[in-house]
Amino acid sequence: MPMVDIDWLKEHVAVPEGQTYDQLAKDLVKVGLEEEEIHHSMVTGPIVVGYVVDCVKEPQKNGKTISWTHVDVGDQYNATDENGNKVPRGIVCGAPNMAAGEKVVVTLPGAVLPGDFRIEPRKTYGHVSDGMCASERELGLGDNHDGIILLRNYGFTPEQYEELKPGDDAMSLLHLDQPVLEINITPDRGYAFSYRGVAREFHHSTGAEYTDPVIELNKHVPDLTADAENPAVEPDVEVAVEDNNPIHGVVGCDRYYARAIHGFDPSARTPNWMRRRLTRAGMRSISLAVDVTNYVMLDLGQPMHAYDLDKLEGPIVVRRANEGEKLTTLDGKEHVLSPEDLLITDSPNGQRSSRIIGLAGVMGGLYGEVTAETKNILLEAAHFDQVSIARSARRHKTPSEASRRFERGVDPQLQPAAAQMAAELLTRYGNGVASEHPADLNNTVKPKSIHFKASEVKRLSGLDLDLNTISGVLTDIGCQLGGGGNGEFLVAPPTWRPDLTEACDLVEEVARLIGYDKIPVRVPPAAIMMDGGLTTAQARRRWVANTLAEYGLVETLSYPFVGDEDYKAFGYDPEATKETSVELVNSLYGDRKFLRRSLLLTLAQTVQRNLRRGLENVSLYEIGHVYKLDPNAPAIPALPGGQLPSEEDLAALDAGLPDQPNQVAAILTGNAVDSGWLKSKRAVDWSDAVEAVNRISDRLGAKLTLDQPKAEDVPVQWHPGRMAYVTLPDGTHIGEVGELHPHVNEALGFPAHTAAFEIDLTALLASLDDKPFQAKPISTFPPVKQDLAFTVSKDVTAAQLEDAIAQAAGDVLESISLFDVFTGEQVGDDQKSLAFSVTFRAPDRTLTADDSEALRKAIVDKAATLGAQLRA
Repeated sequence: MPMVDIDWLKEHVAVPEGQTYDQLAKDLVKVGLEEEEIHHSMVTGPIVVGYVVDCVKEPQKNGKTISWTHVDVGDQYNATDENGNKVPRGIVCGAPNMAAGEKVVVTLPGAVLPGDFRIEPRKTYGHVSDGMCASERELGLGDNHDGIILLRNYGFTPEQYEELKPGDDAMSLLHLDQPVLEINITPDRGYAFSYRGVAREFHHSTGAEYTDPVIELNKHVPDLTADAENPAVEPDVEVAVEDNNPIHGVVGCDRYYARAIHGFDPSARTPNWMRRRLTRAGMRSISLAVDVTNYVMLDLGQPMHAYDLDKLEGPIVVRRANEGEKLTTLDGKEHVLSPEDLLITDSPNGQRSSRIIGLAGVMGGLYGEVTAETKNILLEAAHFDQVSIARSARRHKTPSEASRRFERGVDPQLQPAAAQMAAELLTRYGNGVASEHPADLNNTVKPKSIHFKASEVKRLSGLDLDLNTISGVLTDIGCQLGGGGNGEFLVAPPTWRPDLTEACDLVEEVARLIGYDKIPVRVPPAAIMMDGGLTTAQARRRWVANTLAEYGLVETLSYPFVGDEDYKAFGYDPEATKETSVELVNSLYGDRKFLRRSLLLTLAQTVQRNLRRGLENVSLYEIGHVYKLDPNAPAIPALPGGQLPSEEDLAALDAGLPDQPNQVAAILTGNAVDSGWLKSKRAVDWSDAVEAVNRISDRLGAKLTLDQPKAEDVPVQWHPGRMAYVTLPDGTHIGEVGELHPHVNEALGFPAHTAAFEIDLTALLASLDDKPFQAKPISTFPPVKQDLAFTVSKDVTAAQLEDAIAQAAGDVLESISLFDVFTGEQVGDDQKSLAFSVTFRAPDRTLTADDSEALRKAIVDKAATLGAQLRA
């Protein structure tokens, strides 16, 4: 994120004297530029100006020559001799540029340099060195370690240099004691990646006077307009854009500005003030030409690149890469290029655009870079497509300061001013001569004007502002306004704000600059609705979740991704299952590329993970979607962008989508009953899963029944004989319940008799009757209870016999429940005993013994139609 130096910021906006970095952070956050961190100096003093009184060169046995010097650091810091007199400090220095009469930077004992390097007196080369004369790298001011800092070469005027006295504080002199503010920039505010943009925002926050540097620079930009008196002149270099593969319909480069600098002195050093600013901005000083382009980028927000003009052959062509092309960038890495990558190329030997010299907007290539022999420079200032640059930077994992700005949006009218600023710096400090014939390929279009109603500010933000205030804010951010008489404007946003495209964007800007704290607070009224505002389906899903939680299960959520490992664990044929499964093109897991058709597959992963971590009695449930692909479904159409789809279009989309019903599933392991030490325990079995299904049925009033298939018809994941289909009253199967097959338990590491169920919740809820329930009067007469046990064929289900009892009892039946199932020699082969507890109660009278006997006889007769006989 950008670093903000107050001294640099002052060049563009009137920052008050004494402004602290804490206050600067508060001022900027008011307009949306959040403080990331205030970085304080890693250097502590004392660090002072020293005058070298004498310097004796002493050759050493190791071939190195050191300087034994005495340095005057002022009376406050000088040493004291045996007579109590102040004398210069003795310091050993290994730098070759140390000489008597120089003014240097001295770090005294007690100082701490970057890397927690502490300065203490120490004996070396036969002397006690009482301090250290510092280089730029040692102070964290740059990478130069060829010699110590000589203050006469550090950008001071002769008068300023003369005023430097031994003992003066060098911390403030070199800005070592100054913090720097790091701010966080949102992706839509790319213009704030420059001092030009931050200064503008400081002006919006505080009202301080702002001066746009681009206005003055544009006054000195060469005029390329041709007329009779000023005929067109051949530019410095021919440039062209040839984009035959535009991404999302946008040409990769709509402006390319190139300007030459001739007679540049390659030995020219970057001025100290510029190197200091670059360092505080987090950038390394490299050479004057490179430093200038980086400085312009930081100041104005326009990324630039400098080429060795003598190495290039025109025309310069901006184009997309061809399949298989490669480029070695300035960082020494080789990249295999994609046809989406935008390139800068030149044309050696007359072969147009045959040589790649840079990955546009990201990083330059090794060929054409500025070196220590460069005497003629070509400055590039271009405007590239945001999407192209963002994709290239991510594809090649080569983010750069340039790409960060291009992908957030750069001002398409900034290029001439940026090149002018770079040219002025290179001519001033590098003795070059700037060409007056730059090339400017300009295909930019004017931003689209926005029809804006001032009333939208109040409607969307609640701010009640007059027209003058609204128009003043919009004008201040750089918009041009037309109309306004009836409260409606035609607003032309500034070129540096590509994020302003709709009326709502302008409302946001007004609210941001007026102040979010000025927006009135209003709590919207909450509608009074049953069940907390839930729909009927939502309320019923919540009932299901609550019912299972009350039963002791824990809810979990799992990712819906499955693969071969999951299919095989449940005994599925992976290839057959994949044919009806939705495959993901870009999955999170390489081995799980399909969406689940059953909740049990992903729920089992969670149960397995808990068991492997040593947990016992793991019983989990999940409510979620499954995805069932229809191989015969029509293809999903590709609809055009920028227009509202019709009902037919939406129907076509829905027809091609997979069915996505909501399901509820649970897996129960361990002990269903565990009362602790020396008390009863019971392992989970199929009956616990059936009980959970029954509780759901009772809670919803669904009247679900169980239909047990023959052993040969049981699905592969279920235990034969311990599985049943969950069935609606009309006979539709909507799920399964029972114990998992032993091969599933073995594959997943589950305990034996692990039970589970899965129900199609969408189908279950759709089957429920939403009509109001008519409550029956509660009878005040006493009940009659009877226990009835029948012997019946194993083919007859308990549900069938229960229905027969209910039909025979009629309106006086209050409740019926199965409490015992028995098979054995006592009841005969292929027979079972079913025992029911039945309660009768009449609404209008007390049932007599005769009534009870008549009911008993009717039930026995009805049960006989199923072949059931009452046991004695």
